[in-house]
Amino acid sequence: MVRHVVDAEDAGQRIDNFLLRVCKGVPKSHVYRILRSGEVRVNSKRVDQTYRLTEHDEVRIPPIRTAEPGAPAAVPALEFAILYEDEAFLAINKPAGIAVHGGSGVSFGVIESLRRARPQARLLELAHRLDRETSGILLIAKKRSALTALHDAFRDGAMDKRYFALVKGRWLNPVQHIRLALTKYLTESGERRVSVDPDGKTAHSIVELEARWPGYSLLGVRIKTGRTHQIRVHLSASGFPIAGDEKYGDFPLNKALRKEGLPRMFLHAHSLTLNHPLTGERLQIEAPLPDDLAGFVRRLDQQHPREFDRAARPQP
Repeated sequence: MVRHVVDAEDAGQRIDNFLLRVCKGVPKSHVYRILRSGEVRVNSKRVDQTYRLTEHDEVRIPPIRTAEPGAPAAVPALEFAILYEDEAFLAINKPAGIAVHGGSGVSFGVIESLRRARPQARLLELAHRLDRETSGILLIAKKRSALTALHDAFRDGAMDKRYFALVKGRWLNPVQHIRLALTKYLTESGERRVSVDPDGKTAHSIVELEARWPGYSLLGVRIKTGRTHQIRVHLSASGFPIAGDEKYGDFPLNKALRKEGLPRMFLHAHSLTLNHPLTGERLQIEAPLPDDLAGFVRRLDQQHPREFDRAARPQP
């Protein structure tokens, strides 16, 4: 039997997330089973998985088994390119193709691998999310107070989040606001999707034309709300699907693009400006285009002269 007394850093965390962190090597299914059965007690009482810990709570954890033979392979310990780090949080440059967390058929993601790589860390929690195929800036809190402040900043729109997206078509407007409400639904196969719905949640994207070639446009997108798949659905619904998008894109085009050297969706979180969650200092974090996307832009430049280049225009 193990007893933990909750300190200020762990206060506010859900009991299931707390157990998953402190019971390293224990299958997730077993953690939830001992919660349901009442073997885990908080202040000598049963709690369900949604219970949030408070400072000085005493958590009693029974003797528990580690992963059995034949269980899924252990989460690999992975570090990622660090764009910024201090005692409060870190910003990594997430590569495309890896989920931010495990679940929905994915055994592990960025956060599980980072926790395995940093076993000494008291807290590592996602401050927000990026789609699996989206690359770029991802924030991870190292203190509970920083996590709360980052969540508040994302919710209140206090961060300036910018993406690069390459789309099919000739985008003309230098700046365009897209305000289309969105709603989530599940397909017959159980896959999560998003569609435009007047009765859905408000969503606001600001799109700026960065460059244009015959048939393609490179856009800079600022999101004022953080809805699931927001940029992908807003651009697709506007008639400009993101190149390589396997959910909302042009599927015949995507097949051709893979042969031409674009192996995945062209969406990259390249800039994030925020107030430091603890000190209030204004920070700007940047992640340059990764090699695969930058290489495709070079390929377009070799094939066609740019019809428009925002960077080449004289600044007022």
